[in-house]
Amino acid sequence: MQTFFKYNWMVREEWYRWCEEVSEEELLRTRTGGVGSILQTLFHVIDVEWSWIRLLQGKSDFEGDFGDYKSLDQVRKLDAEFRSEVEEFVNNWDNSMESQLFYDTLQDGRIVTDTWGELMRHIIAHEIHHIGQLSVWAREIGKKPVSANFIGRGLIS
Repeated sequence: MQTFFKYNWMVREEWYRWCEEVSEEELLRTRTGGVGSILQTLFHVIDVEWSWIRLLQGKSDFEGDFGDYKSLDQVRKLDAEFRSEVEEFVNNWDNSMESQLFYDTLQDGRIVTDTWGELMRHIIAHEIHHIGQLSVWAREIGKKPVSANFIGRGLIS
């Protein structure tokens, strides 16, 4: 579990560096698919990751508005602000947490039950999905995307 979170964080940092070479106009341009723009997608990934981790800990959900984070620096600061709590939770993950149940009430009143392990894997897959979208958008503006390759990153010793 920890390895894939570290992978996502590593790739996310590479996307931030990639964004440094792109105009703010391109980072904020509304794209087809996804949640909006390149920068808004990075904000969304951070938001979802932290929100789920907080919910698993029994804390309140983050309800941030992208309008308050419309620059690369602001998105990076938000990520840095949230990362320590997420990292602490991830690094303290153990197999006993895998099957703990999480109950969520949907807007229509239905109650769904998932295991913590399912939710953690959802967080991982969610970011990987959006990184794929960023890769497509990078090619659309004529730039090489960040490599999504897991191999060669030194994540498994």
